[in-house]
Amino acid sequence: MTNVAVVGNRTAWRERLGAGTLAPRRVPDVRRALQLALGAVWLLDGVLQYQGAFYVKGFSDMLGGTAAGNPGWIASPITWDANLVQHNLALLNTVFATIQLLLGLGITFRPTVKAALAASVAWSLGVWWFGEGLGGVLSGGASPLNGAPGAVIIYALIAVLLWPADRAPSSPFAAGRAVGPPVARVLWAVLWLSLAYFALTPANRAPQGVNGMIAGMNSGQPGWLAALMRGAASLTAGQGLAASVVLAVALVAIAVGVYLPAPVAKATLVLAIVVSAVIWVFAQAFGGILAGGATDPNSGPLLALLALCYWPLRAASAAPRQADANLATEGTVA
Repeated sequence: MTNVAVVGNRTAWRERLGAGTLAPRRVPDVRRALQLALGAVWLLDGVLQYQGAFYVKGFSDMLGGTAAGNPGWIASPITWDANLVQHNLALLNTVFATIQLLLGLGITFRPTVKAALAASVAWSLGVWWFGEGLGGVLSGGASPLNGAPGAVIIYALIAVLLWPADRAPSSPFAAGRAVGPPVARVLWAVLWLSLAYFALTPANRAPQGVNGMIAGMNSGQPGWLAALMRGAASLTAGQGLAASVVLAVALVAIAVGVYLPAPVAKATLVLAIVVSAVIWVFAQAFGGILAGGATDPNSGPLLALLALCYWPLRAASAAPRQADANLATEGTVA
């Protein structure tokens, strides 16, 4: 009787142990983490939009300035929008800031994430036109260093890639789950190849093109950052062509990286993050946030976040351990 009880207890204990070890391991939801990061950037944009610098006439002048060099059908609506903002400055700027806060909060909460992502795409397209003049793409002023093709359009791209749908749940990276890996790779390549093209436009490869762009962001920055930027400007003085070619080569390598095997793809994604960080610090001065008057952090952090959307994922193994199988076998025999 005692032996039977002991054997029975041991068998029950082993079954409970086996059930515990057979429980599937919880896999982190990488896409959800990336969505939260996007929401955090929208919240930051909303906070920045509440700054006093955007409740004065200079804000409407800044909007109107993006019309310069654009075709008439692009420039006219921008000018109309700038005039509208000028006559309703306090109201409209508060609306703009609040919308961005709501987008960030909406992405943060699961029940509203789809509506918020869809609204962020629509809002991004509107801001890209009326607030950024299409990022200078049609005016000849676009450059990877100044945020081309417009930081806000990257928000829209990330929102599409992180849409909470599983068209391809087994995608090797988070960006491919909603649209499929082939489409996601094409979108990545188009963006980075366009940046390489903009880096080689005549204005950017001029002898003082890169130097002038860096020097133009130096005003009002903290002393330590201004010193870094002066060093970068000095390094590129008269070297616009060489700097543009080096940057373009790096951007092309990044563009094709997602088509390569995972180890090489990771290396090109690291390169994308490094290039984005260098541009953000030395050419964009952290988007001008430290100098005041910035509406967003510019394209640097968005490009880095986009790169993380393509980071290769490691599939979790669902196979039971051999020890679990042994315990189950022993329990059956007993």
